[in-house]
Amino acid sequence: MAQKPSIPKGTRDFSPEEVVRRNYIMDTIKSCFTSYGFQPIETPSFENSDTLMGKYGEEGDRLIFKILNSGDFLRKVDEKTYAEKDSGKMTPKISEKALRYDLTVPFARYVVQHQNEITFPFKRYQMQPVWRADRPQKGRFREFYQCDADVVGSDSLWQEVELIQLYDAVFTQLNLKGTTIKINNRKILSGIAEVIGEADKLIDFTVALDKLDKIGEEGVKKEMREKGISETAIEKLEPLFAATGNGSKKLQMLNELLQDSEVGQKGIQELAFVVAAIGNLPLKTATLELDVTLARGLNYYTGAIFEVAAPEGVSMGSIGGGGRYDDLTGIFGLKNMSGVGISFGLDRIYLVLEELGLFPETVSANTKVLFINFGDKEALYAMQAISKLRKEQIPAELYPDSAKMGKQMGYADKRDIAYTVLAGTSEMEAGTYTLKNMKTGEQEAVGIEDLINRLK
Repeated sequence: MAQKPSIPKGTRDFSPEEVVRRNYIMDTIKSCFTSYGFQPIETPSFENSDTLMGKYGEEGDRLIFKILNSGDFLRKVDEKTYAEKDSGKMTPKISEKALRYDLTVPFARYVVQHQNEITFPFKRYQMQPVWRADRPQKGRFREFYQCDADVVGSDSLWQEVELIQLYDAVFTQLNLKGTTIKINNRKILSGIAEVIGEADKLIDFTVALDKLDKIGEEGVKKEMREKGISETAIEKLEPLFAATGNGSKKLQMLNELLQDSEVGQKGIQELAFVVAAIGNLPLKTATLELDVTLARGLNYYTGAIFEVAAPEGVSMGSIGGGGRYDDLTGIFGLKNMSGVGISFGLDRIYLVLEELGLFPETVSANTKVLFINFGDKEALYAMQAISKLRKEQIPAELYPDSAKMGKQMGYADKRDIAYTVLAGTSEMEAGTYTLKNMKTGEQEAVGIEDLINRLK
């Protein structure tokens, strides 16, 4: 017996209904991107390995899917390296390309490569799949779509304000109420690492802190100790873990904690500006919350950082995130090109909308009307009407075979097609069509114009 086919863990097939629902989300996001002045680009699904490696930190590098070189991929491996069986040394010799981990680093590469063709500030959006060799679980896949919007070529904080508004605009159109846009600033985290005496361990500090919602306070402290962060330094972080109250109270706490840190004070000023601006430009659906423990582990963030939490009661991780990166293009040779961007997690947003029952009933992949097939002459008569319906953007089809009526009606029922049309000899003679409502069972004879109007 042939083995049943399967797909890799962390990937999925999508049914027609799922694809239509995903397109509904993407079309909503795309319309908001366009209304905010963002322009679309696309980049290859895989990049040269040296474009991606070293840009996401140690943990990110481990999650990058490497692509074996074509042909005899072992030909560049010398006997000594082969005998050592050290994957770290061998990988660069057998793999020169990798699937993209996100859309931001490829975008930075794009900006540098096409800098002479771009008008700055450049506002781009990109909606494409990315791949991560992560452990699959609910809401976390190895292949998934990201929907990104970024601005490069400006360090204005009004960009951060607009991106928060963009989040709110999308969630408003999706009727996704109760989302929380969390905001912090990496300069504040740099200042904290400085005042606790662990400035040289900033990356270890932020990577551990970024796991607070997953492993809890004690888990974070344990990881910090394992990374060599002193007990004294961890004790100084207590105000951070205990922070409560509104944004102004948290800013006051940060001011006291970072009074001797120049970079920390700069971060507080930037954060206060954005929070104050949103206070004067109220959001419609989402809530902005200052989260002093928000870290986002990616190394390239240097200023504001964002993360979007699903509505309370929905068991889902973040459904969006992003931040400011002051010199991401610098790693490719283009210095002083500040950028800021956000991303929407399509797959997680889908799961949230599904759990909350927020997909509109009109979002459907279904044919609206099925014409019953009585034979070739009748089928030709039906096809003439179908052509007119399709011109009016009414999804219509003919059952392909002149099978028994019960089979054809059963097909319509299983497909949840709302209407059927009977066009037999008597209808042809009268120049009419018998329209049947599959839910109520009611049917009536109508001309082509009435048929179009009823189905519209």
